[in-house]
Amino acid sequence: MEEKILEVKQLKKYFDLGKNQVLKAVNDVTFHVNKGETFGLVGESGCGKSTIGRTIIGLYNRTEGEVLFKGQNVHELDEKKMFQLRQKMQMIFQDPYASLNPRSTVREVIAEPMEVHKLYKTKQEQTERVYQLLEEVGLNRDHANRYPHEFSGGQRQRIGIARALALNPDFIIADEPISALDVSVQAQVVNLLKELQEEKGLTFLFIAHDLSMVKQISDRIGVMYLGNMVELTASEHLYENPLHPYTQALLSAIPIPDPDIEESRERIILQGELPSPINPPSGCVFRTRCPLAMDICGKEKPEWQEVEENHYVACHLYHEKEKKGQIREPIVNVR
Repeated sequence: MEEKILEVKQLKKYFDLGKNQVLKAVNDVTFHVNKGETFGLVGESGCGKSTIGRTIIGLYNRTEGEVLFKGQNVHELDEKKMFQLRQKMQMIFQDPYASLNPRSTVREVIAEPMEVHKLYKTKQEQTERVYQLLEEVGLNRDHANRYPHEFSGGQRQRIGIARALALNPDFIIADEPISALDVSVQAQVVNLLKELQEEKGLTFLFIAHDLSMVKQISDRIGVMYLGNMVELTASEHLYENPLHPYTQALLSAIPIPDPDIEESRERIILQGELPSPINPPSGCVFRTRCPLAMDICGKEKPEWQEVEENHYVACHLYHEKEKKGQIREPIVNVR
């Protein structure tokens, strides 16, 4: 049986905007991450995936629900235990330009968490560890005395990865680590993360909106829409048999390098605008853009259910008991 390193149970994160307005950034999300795997979290910008990452690591307080890391409730730990937890749970931030202190050298950036947690007795040991980390992420020790502005975006993100590794964590939240990078550099960073995972036995929560890149690194994928998780299954299975109409639409938008297939395949064009999380639609939040919306979709929120083995979806199309084992074919061929 696989060991769960992280469990997120019915997590809600709301932001009070004043004037009786509440932004429901994350609304009743449940999933878990197994030790040693990469769990991908995907969806449009503003769907709440980055908020989930920040709430998991404690940068945001939860509104409701639980976040359990190795059995410990993250949001009920005292200051001392939370400080200790930081060593085992780290984050790679989205913007490699904004996440590094421009006034610090690379050595100081990477060494800062080591100093805070007092990992080494001497400066020499600490510096040697910085050199080792730089080499592990594809840089060299000569870069240690330079400043962040002297590096490209891809190099800066490698520095951010080295900083996340400084405390020897077990679990890393990668919050859109490739979205600000050139396409040619994105694959290099993804390959680096996969190599580090294999070498160090790391577990990743990989947050992104690029479904094609998420497939390359993820073992399982959860699809988010307007603060809700709508589908979750193994990476390959999600691409072969997407069930939720939103997932099908996302996958149909991925370009295929074969021009003959690209020209002949059918795309799903969603109608309407993305609703506001301040005033989400009643019932199913996707119903205002769903090509298969039914009357019940406006009245009841679909339950989060396992409709195939290890394949979860929140959609009224699949929730009638008699339909279990009789899963609908995708609307279009998205491969």
